[in-house]
Amino acid sequence: MQTLTVIIPTFNEENYIQDCLQSVDFANQIIIVDSFSTDATLTIAAPFNCEVIQRKFDNFSNQKNEAIQLAQSDWVLFLDADERVTQKLKIEILETINNPKNDAYKIKFPHFYMNRFLYHTENRVIRLVKNNDIHFEGEVHEKLIHKGSVGLLKNFMIHYTYKGLFHYIKKKDSYAWFQAKMAKDKDKKATYFHLVFKPFYRFFHTYIIRRGFLDGVPGLAVASIDAYGVFSRYVKMILIDKGLK
Repeated sequence: MQTLTVIIPTFNEENYIQDCLQSVDFANQIIIVDSFSTDATLTIAAPFNCEVIQRKFDNFSNQKNEAIQLAQSDWVLFLDADERVTQKLKIEILETINNPKNDAYKIKFPHFYMNRFLYHTENRVIRLVKNNDIHFEGEVHEKLIHKGSVGLLKNFMIHYTYKGLFHYIKKKDSYAWFQAKMAKDKDKKATYFHLVFKPFYRFFHTYIIRRGFLDGVPGLAVASIDAYGVFSRYVKMILIDKGLK
């Protein structure tokens, strides 16, 4: 039987961590990498016999890479505290790691917005991977570097993506600063073309190509705020370039 390690980064997740941990109680090892939470996150997690490491947050990749060094299983599943493994996904994960056809697997994440899951506005992200020389790169929207082929699991991961409109916008702005600083480090420049075309294309891609329109008003809202996030990134690149931030 193949073994599974679950890695969960946390910071002040007391409202989410218990349900998250309960959903992965089938794992052989659970590692929490915590950014010095000031709430009850670690107290709630204690009964689950997790391995806990604490480090000051610098970026998402480094948090996960620290935990990867402690992973002892054949496979690793990366999870956020506001995500849940359903019973169907649990069964599929166990079947997959014991009879793998690929070395890594993407999982489908429908957005949760306006109290509903948007199954036509989903992300597909590599989260399940063989524990074989893996690491993350990038400060935000980090990329998992791995060896071998990639498959796609059929079942969805539950993800309570956004807690409301203002939380959604705040999260987009936070990511935009990370992305703008990364672009600056690579000497990339933002132009008025980027300010106009890139947000329009993101809206078109989310709402039309990925069929967000089938999710009604919530789908329209998500596409609009996604476009705003792209616009915000390029505005911040210009501010950084002009020395205004």
